[in-house]
Amino acid sequence: MKKKHRPSCLPLLLPFFFMLLSLHRGTAEAQNTTKIIDVGVILDLDTWVGKMGQSCISMALSDFYATHNYTTRLNIHIRNSKNDIVTAASTAIDLMKNFQVQAILGPQRSAQAEFVADIGNKTQVPIISFSAASPFLSSIETPYFVRTAQSDSSQVKPISAIIQAFGWREVVPIYEDTEYGRGIVPFLTDALQVINVNVPYRCVISPSATDDQILKELYKLKTMQTRVFVVHMSSSIASRLFLKAKEAGMMDKGFAWIISYELTNILASLDSSVIDSMQGVLGVQPYVPVSKQLENFKTRWKRKFRQDNPDIDRVELDLFGLWAYDSTWALAMAAEQVGYMNVGFKKLDTRKNSSDPLDIGVSQVGPKLLQAIRRTRFTGLSGKFHLVNGEQPSNSAFKIVNVVGKGEKEIGFWTPTHGISRKLNKPHDKKMYSTFKDELGAIVWPGDTSEVPKGWELSTSGKKLKIGVPVKDGLFEFVKVETDSLTNAPIVTGFCIDVFKAVIDLLPYAVPYKFVPFKKVNNNRTGTWSYNDLVEQVYLQDFDAVIGDTTILANRTLYVDFTLPYTESGVSMVVPIKGDERKSAWIFLKPLKMDLWLTTGAFFIITGLVIWLLEHRINVDFRGPPHRQVGMVIWFSFSTLVFAHKEKILSNLSRFVMIIWVFVVLVLTSSYQASLTSMLTVQQLQPTITDLQDIIRNGQFIGYQRGSFVAGLMERAKFDPSKLRPYNTIDEYDDALSRGSRYGGVAAIVDEIPYIKLFLAKYCTKYTMVGPTYKTSGFGFVFPKNSPLVPDVSRAILNITEEEGKMAAIERKWFNQNTDCPEQGKNTTSDSLTLDSFRGLFLIAGVSSGVAVLIFLFVFLYEHRDILNSEGSVRQKVGSMIKEFDHKKDISSHTEHKERNPHEGINMSTVQSPRTSISNHGEGIFTEEESSISTTEPGTPDHGLFTHNRC
Repeated sequence: MKKKHRPSCLPLLLPFFFMLLSLHRGTAEAQNTTKIIDVGVILDLDTWVGKMGQSCISMALSDFYATHNYTTRLNIHIRNSKNDIVTAASTAIDLMKNFQVQAILGPQRSAQAEFVADIGNKTQVPIISFSAASPFLSSIETPYFVRTAQSDSSQVKPISAIIQAFGWREVVPIYEDTEYGRGIVPFLTDALQVINVNVPYRCVISPSATDDQILKELYKLKTMQTRVFVVHMSSSIASRLFLKAKEAGMMDKGFAWIISYELTNILASLDSSVIDSMQGVLGVQPYVPVSKQLENFKTRWKRKFRQDNPDIDRVELDLFGLWAYDSTWALAMAAEQVGYMNVGFKKLDTRKNSSDPLDIGVSQVGPKLLQAIRRTRFTGLSGKFHLVNGEQPSNSAFKIVNVVGKGEKEIGFWTPTHGISRKLNKPHDKKMYSTFKDELGAIVWPGDTSEVPKGWELSTSGKKLKIGVPVKDGLFEFVKVETDSLTNAPIVTGFCIDVFKAVIDLLPYAVPYKFVPFKKVNNNRTGTWSYNDLVEQVYLQDFDAVIGDTTILANRTLYVDFTLPYTESGVSMVVPIKGDERKSAWIFLKPLKMDLWLTTGAFFIITGLVIWLLEHRINVDFRGPPHRQVGMVIWFSFSTLVFAHKEKILSNLSRFVMIIWVFVVLVLTSSYQASLTSMLTVQQLQPTITDLQDIIRNGQFIGYQRGSFVAGLMERAKFDPSKLRPYNTIDEYDDALSRGSRYGGVAAIVDEIPYIKLFLAKYCTKYTMVGPTYKTSGFGFVFPKNSPLVPDVSRAILNITEEEGKMAAIERKWFNQNTDCPEQGKNTTSDSLTLDSFRGLFLIAGVSSGVAVLIFLFVFLYEHRDILNSEGSVRQKVGSMIKEFDHKKDISSHTEHKERNPHEGINMSTVQSPRTSISNHGEGIFTEEESSISTTEPGTPDHGLFTHNRC
């Protein structure tokens, strides 16, 4: 049986074989076209940051090329700088010269980076550092230096915001004596100065300092008053510092410590004993957004790092590792953008000696690679990678942490827009920058306490504060200095001293002090010391404070700080009181000022003339001989004062004027009666002078307290300095005011209200306080600029003044209030009524009279327009007009009488007692009998005769 022939599969497999062969050949060709770019890495591989940076760079290259099919590939050459500047620089030269590296990642430290950056600037090789944060390194001075880390200057604002939030007024920076340590100091000092925080001392620790030297420096800090410290140093020195700080008792209650972000980043890598000594410390750290990619990388990195470094127990990825990872990605992306070029170095001068270590030339790919790195944008593990002028921008958010337990606890955030906040993302409508401590989470401070440190305490050296007190010749109720006959020690008493002692008792800590009397004779105008001299002693640091009756003034606050005032403020004037004017025979003239008397009299006459003008032609009571008419004008106008006028008014214009005038008279008489009644029934303590300007105009003298600022105040008020007389005691005040300005005394005393009240408590029946009050801020205690005692003392002053009865008890002790004294107002003025109060009434009366006269003249001229239009001279026309005005006008058209009732329209106001009526035509004298009525028959011309109808 023949075997069946099986068809061969080879023809079917040949196409697949050639396909695989072509793919393999294509892959090989692709691998052959991948171009290698050499990159140097300079790290301190003996440190935690160096080991972590090395592992992150290696993982970054693996992750990058696993996800990107690029034609370029970085080939890294890692070198150990061994924490030495020279080694770092020589390593950089070696990498450039022998390995032709086109970029260098590192070096790790700022001092190393400064030298390497200069080399890179000469060779045009980009130096990319993810950990050199000194602000002294600048891409402007060294363009080929690229910093992917945050500059140290970026953290001074969040640090100052924390200090401002807790109200600390003094801060001592502690930093290492290196380029890195010194770099932050000027920026931190400027930021603290903006929020009015003083830096009384700078603590510099040498990297080579022994533990004993560190402990000695800490004890020196402890003897000072400041209790807030900002630490900026490497982890090796910082670890020793905090261990010794705990040994010195400076990690107990009352102390506050803030660490910079370089130290905050590596908290997880520090030894447990160091973390235990740092309990309660606050730290700042650039914020890294949480992402799934970041969490996955942390897990992978931790596993790989433990495999590579099994001897390291504490393993935690920090910000420097993330920046190293992102920097490697940025360099790989930039290399791909540039593409493969001639990666060699081009020598600019071939005549140079080849033995010169810097005879490397310049990189041909370096300039383009630098520009590509600066343009690179992506989202990395640390957030958005974005360079501005070759550096990471400093406007990112910061996280605020508290060292608690075995690690750190997040308590809040800081952003350039919102300041301190509990949550990072605030509502967009809240744009206000805030530094409220309540925005932070619960904080455990050193000493395991939740009580916020005050930031300042008295030194432990036992030194007492020197308190300056003024030695005065009078006004001992405020400050009195005596000398103990046995011990020769000063005995200081007075109102100001008792207030100060009460304030010190309220402070939550002990303040040892001693009083130092101050009495200085100088060549000033007054011949003795002034309060400005006393305040100057604090500025000159001769006194730690000044306690006494020292006024808070704006020009003094330029040199010292004042507490809140503890007395009433203001400057006023004291003048003698006039005698009891109720016994004066002319007191009835006092209710009205002279200008009001004259104006009232003038309006009486003017109103009488206006009524005569309007009534003369139609009213027989306003006609007759000239002397009778003049008498009628005066009689009628002044009789309205008591409403005694009996003459009948016929003209409507006259009635209009009289209504207004009677109202004015009513107001005047009512006011006059009220003022006169007050003068006669109430004892008036009227001042002899009510205005300082009166004293200036009269050239009189003014007294003031010797050494007071009031002299300068009067000179600024245009007062002649030669008219100022200084006095020491309130008895001298009394003597000077009693004698008066003519007899060697003064017309007034100008002083502060507390002194005036003391003076009036003794002499209230003789003097009074008058005039406007010049605003001042009262008495305050004086301390040096930025003294931490000022807010605590001011707070205690508020407690005393607000506590009912406490300040009053001190005042009663020193200022005996005279209960027999009537209460005096601060602003005393004359009781006489002035023209200003009635200006509106007289204006209305004048306008109404004027309008009535104008209307009358217009009607009169219209009625006699034929005279105006007639031929003749102006004199003749005026004469005719005067005759017509003087002629009695027929008023029959103004009067209506009904035939059915002949008595209708009779003015009953004319029913009078018997009187004599005088005709204005001289036709006789008519006597009206009792109960007679005078009328004029309708239609009969009025010739001045009366028809008498007897009842």
